[in-house]
Amino acid sequence: MRAPMRLSSALGLMFCFSALSAFSQADDVPGSQDLVNVPRLTDAEIVDYRPSVELERVYPMGSIRKISGQLRFDGQVNARGNVTAITYQIPLEHTSDEAFTAAREALQKQGAQLLFWCQARDCGESSLWANEVFGNAKLYGADDQQAYLLLRLAAPDTDTLVALYGITRGNRRAYLHVEQFKAVAPLGELLPTSATLLRQLKSTGELDLPMLTGTPQEPWITLLSRGLNLDSSLRVTVSGSDAQAWREALVAKGVRAARLEAGNSDSKGVAIELIR
Repeated sequence: MRAPMRLSSALGLMFCFSALSAFSQADDVPGSQDLVNVPRLTDAEIVDYRPSVELERVYPMGSIRKISGQLRFDGQVNARGNVTAITYQIPLEHTSDEAFTAAREALQKQGAQLLFWCQARDCGESSLWANEVFGNAKLYGADDQQAYLLLRLAAPDTDTLVALYGITRGNRRAYLHVEQFKAVAPLGELLPTSATLLRQLKSTGELDLPMLTGTPQEPWITLLSRGLNLDSSLRVTVSGSDAQAWREALVAKGVRAARLEAGNSDSKGVAIELIR
């Protein structure tokens, strides 16, 4: 009789696990849904969802701080558009950094351009991001456990931005906040920061800039030279049909020639690759 009892118990446990798996998606906030171009980390749950609404929106492109009661940052994108906001709670076996990285890599594979990327204390105070920028107290956590990224989608969706904010709270609960912003008017030219170019180069090993065709042009020469000179220990290859001209222009802007090697000429635009 004992064997059938053990079998019954095992079947009961299997039923419980199956039920928990089936209910994992049901734990999402009612009416919520994922963005088409941003994948969800396995077992993450939507704990806050704000459907598309037209707003005037400001996305910082610099470390944020508060001075005399006013929010301050070095740069920004300020426009009116339709905003959809989703906050995911990340399962305990994963981190906010894993969710942030997975979303970033997925968007980059779709050709999205990085505009601003900060991590940890370089972003400023987490409380300001949570309460002043995103208006969501769930996102308040440790300043050294945060990351923020602003991207512009590839054509034909170049008037759409995606903001990512990952945070781990003191209770070890991790969250990823995702906002999609579709501008009602053309956004025009938006340039990344030099620090963002450097962070991308060091994190992914390359900067693929297919839009930089033809002879070297400002302000990209200044942005790239400043980014490379933020870490003078790095050596890179410069590729593309006009690679030699770009290399010479970077040297003229103060990047040591010994740090720049010629790459292949097959790349579209300009490609800069880190020499490990």
